[in-house]
Amino acid sequence: MSGSTSFSGISGVLPDSALRQLVETGAIAADVPILDAQIQPASLDLRLGTQAWRLRASFLPGRGRSVESRLPDFEMHRMDLTDGAVLERGCVYLVPLMERLSLPAGLSAVANAKSSTGRLDLLTRLITDGGTEFDRLPDGYDGPLYAEICPRSFSVLVRPGMRLNQLRLRGEHAVLDDDSLRALHDASPLVEGPALIDQGLGFSVDLRPEGGSLVGFRARPHSGVIDLDRIGAYDPRDFWDALHASDGRLILDPGAFYILVSREAVAIPGEYAAEMAPYLAMVGEFRVHYAGFFDPGFGIGQQGKGARGVLEVRCHEAPFALEHGQVVGRLVYERMSARPRRLYGQDIASNYQGQRLKLAKQFSEYAG
Repeated sequence: MSGSTSFSGISGVLPDSALRQLVETGAIAADVPILDAQIQPASLDLRLGTQAWRLRASFLPGRGRSVESRLPDFEMHRMDLTDGAVLERGCVYLVPLMERLSLPAGLSAVANAKSSTGRLDLLTRLITDGGTEFDRLPDGYDGPLYAEICPRSFSVLVRPGMRLNQLRLRGEHAVLDDDSLRALHDASPLVEGPALIDQGLGFSVDLRPEGGSLVGFRARPHSGVIDLDRIGAYDPRDFWDALHASDGRLILDPGAFYILVSREAVAIPGEYAAEMAPYLAMVGEFRVHYAGFFDPGFGIGQQGKGARGVLEVRCHEAPFALEHGQVVGRLVYERMSARPRRLYGQDIASNYQGQRLKLAKQFSEYAG
C-alpha cells in the first residue's frame, strides 16, 4: 500500500492490519510517531496537537478553501495546550490534530467521537481542508485534520496527545440491507429475542431496570472542571443527578443532557462493524446523539450475552415524556474488508465491554 496505490474494488471497513500498513507507508502520518494503542479493531484514534484556537463560531471551510485560510474570519485567540488548558463550557475551539492523511484512491473516511467523549457531552467533530460537512473525508483526501470541540455540559482540561475522536477508513460502502441483517441475526443473534430491523437494528430505551429504579443520569449545569486524563477520579454525584423511575416513564427537561441505556444487549460479530444513528430525526422533542462506532467483537464475551448501548440524549424546546421500550435509535451494520486481528473486549482492554448503564471512564462507580 502507498499513497498512489488504488483501493478500487475493496469494500467495507478497513481492519487494524490494514491501518498499520497505511501507517507504515505514510498514507497515515504524524510528526510524533503513531502509537500502537491508537489502532483499534476497526478505527484509528486521533490525537490533539499542541495548540488551539478559541472561535466565535463553528465553521466549515468550504470547497477549495483551507481551514487555515478561514481562521482569520473566526478566531478570537490562540491557546498553548502544552502544559494543559481548560476548554470552557459553551465555547467553541479548533485544535489541529497530530495526524494527517494522504489516502490512496478508493479510500474514504468517516469520523466520530470516542465513547467517553460523547458521554461527557463534549461535542467533537472532524474538519478538513475543502470540507463541506463534518466528520466526512472524500475518496483520496490529502491534507491535515482538525478537531472542532465544544464542551456542552462540563468544562474540560486537555493536553496534547489526548484522543477525543476516531477515524474509520473504508473502500466501497458495504452496509447491510435489512434482508442481509436478518440473515446475520438468524445465523449469529445480534440481540436476545426478536430483532427490530428497519434500516438497521432498532433499539429502545430501558426505563424499567432489573434490581432497582435507577434509569439514568442528568448532567448538573454548574459543575467543576474534568481532567480527561484522570480515570475513575470523580464522584458522579458532583456532576450528575441520578434519575429514578418507577412507572417506566421519564420526563425530559428542555436543554438538559442525559445518559440512559438501551433495553437491548447488542453484539457485533468479528466480521462486522456498526455505527449508531437516530431512528427518526423527528421522533420527538429530543435527540439521541450519535454514540460513535461499535467495533467488531463488541458485546461478544465468554458468555456471549451482549452489551447495552449507552444513549446520550438531549431534549429540545419542550418537555418530552420518554416511555420504557420506546424505539430511539438504530445500529447500522457494515461488513469489514477483513476480520481484525484483535477484537473489542477480547484481545484488548475495553472500558465498556459488557456494560449496562455506565458513565464516562473519568467517573468512579455510582454508589447511590
